[in-house]
Amino acid sequence: MTTDDIVEAETARKNLDNLEKNMARVDALTQRLVAAMSKGRQVPKALQGPSQDLYTKAAGAYWTEMINNPVKLIEHQLSFWSKSVTHFVEAQALFAKGQIAAPEDKTPDDRRFSHPLWKTNPYFNFVKQQYMINAEAIGQAIEAVDTLDDGEKKRLRYFGQQIVDLFSPTNFLATNPEALSLAVETDGESLVKGLENLVRDMEANGGDLVVTLADKDAFTVGDNLATTPGEVVFRNHLFELIQYAPTTDKVHATPLLIFPPWINKFYILDLKPENSLIKWIVDQGYTLFVVSWVNPDPSYADTTMTDYVEEGFLKAIATVKEICDVPQVNTIGYCIAGTALSLTLALLEQRGDTSVSAATLFTALTDFSDRGEVGVFLDEDFVSGIEREVQATGILDSYYMSRTFSFLRSNDLIYGPAIKSYMLGKAPPAFDLLYWNGDATNLPGKMALEYLRGLCQDDRFATEGFDIAGTTVQIEHVKVPICAIACETDHIAAWKSSYRGVQKMGSTDKTFILSGSGHIAGIVNPPAKKKYGHWTNPDLTLAPEDWLAQAEKADGSWWPLWQEWLSGKSGKMVPARTPGAGEFPSLAPAPGTYVKRS
Repeated sequence: MTTDDIVEAETARKNLDNLEKNMARVDALTQRLVAAMSKGRQVPKALQGPSQDLYTKAAGAYWTEMINNPVKLIEHQLSFWSKSVTHFVEAQALFAKGQIAAPEDKTPDDRRFSHPLWKTNPYFNFVKQQYMINAEAIGQAIEAVDTLDDGEKKRLRYFGQQIVDLFSPTNFLATNPEALSLAVETDGESLVKGLENLVRDMEANGGDLVVTLADKDAFTVGDNLATTPGEVVFRNHLFELIQYAPTTDKVHATPLLIFPPWINKFYILDLKPENSLIKWIVDQGYTLFVVSWVNPDPSYADTTMTDYVEEGFLKAIATVKEICDVPQVNTIGYCIAGTALSLTLALLEQRGDTSVSAATLFTALTDFSDRGEVGVFLDEDFVSGIEREVQATGILDSYYMSRTFSFLRSNDLIYGPAIKSYMLGKAPPAFDLLYWNGDATNLPGKMALEYLRGLCQDDRFATEGFDIAGTTVQIEHVKVPICAIACETDHIAAWKSSYRGVQKMGSTDKTFILSGSGHIAGIVNPPAKKKYGHWTNPDLTLAPEDWLAQAEKADGSWWPLWQEWLSGKSGKMVPARTPGAGEFPSLAPAPGTYVKRS
């Protein structure tokens, strides 16, 4: 036996030992996985997908149309058959010539298929191209259904695409060349690590499959996230009020109060110093307060939107006025908090209360006539399912909220991370934004239903009026100066809907800024990064499409433009205010205690 033979035999033995060890680990992990799965919650059928009525109606409409117009069916089928057969013939022709290569690939670029083997390996390329042909055929079939109303058609498109994305060959080990190659290279170690990641996620979430998006050990709120210095100066059962320490000798006389959404935690605005809007605002010379909402448990079941307005928004406004000894404050409302701030402003107008000087809205909807992408989850089948869930539990659990928003970007927030974690065995990245995304909060049951039915479904604020704190308020009652920032590719609050809401407000001083990017990145966009861009146009009488067509685009962040607007409404400069003084001593250092509750 030669030296090479001995080395080869030894390598084979080590590989076999590794494989046997990995198989033993797989057996143990499988037992843990089964145990974890047995503890998972039973997701109500109504919250798993749209009512079967949608698919039944769509199928009936499709076949009725095909019967009435058989030429259309024949055209669709022939197109699909032709592309599939041509694809097969081209692949076979290369094999017949003895060429182990993929045929010409004219499919569009798709980052799911970025691994080189999708282009070079004939098997994987065949699978990919056929998937793209199938996806195109499904899309054409959906578009061929002309007898559904606009809302049904929109839902059919969305959920049809969800099914197409689910069955992508990248999502299955046998048809994922990257996962298979890595498994071979590591003697199965990558698959074992992937199974470990899967079991870890299942056990950490009580048997529910929630993909970990970020390394949870890499971040601690108050340590390397939400580190801008400040003090909690007020607390009630709904929120903690944080006053931030000044970094300038003088500040604007009118303080600024931020209401973040209570669907998530406030520190999206204070992830780290270099991209912290909170720090940036303080550095511009403002006395800044931020509301940190409580994460509700079932004891908050009967908390209403009126409670949030009276004991949240109005209480915070009154407290800031008292602390700073001023007659007015400026406010910011982000997402659902922008909606609720608009309700509050309308209520103050009805009461003749001028406590708010000017307001800024971040990605806020007040006109729900077009609910954008998220509207597919706001039809009666889903909302009725949510109603039954909150009646049973008292809250809308963060699990369902996170699940819904993740499915709006399923390839980025579900399938892509699952592939990396469970198939490739990679550890989650140390990414602050994804860490925040996974730190979700619950919603009080009664408030959630008021929001979903009264605002999202019935659009009462922009129509006949929404009842709040014993008063019926309408969108035209919002009369303070308004600056609204929406985001071009926002999948939660469509910018055109945000724009239409601002158009209907009663203020004579209205500014609308359209930021590049989406719901988060479009807002958290510090000037130093010089990313994206923004559009402005003073003519808010135009339709959204015309407004954008005639708008002026500027590079980079909108923050400086907004600060210029805000400074003109914030009064003269006065000596900086120190948090925790007088009748409002510090209760805790920022970021407070509520933000750390799971």
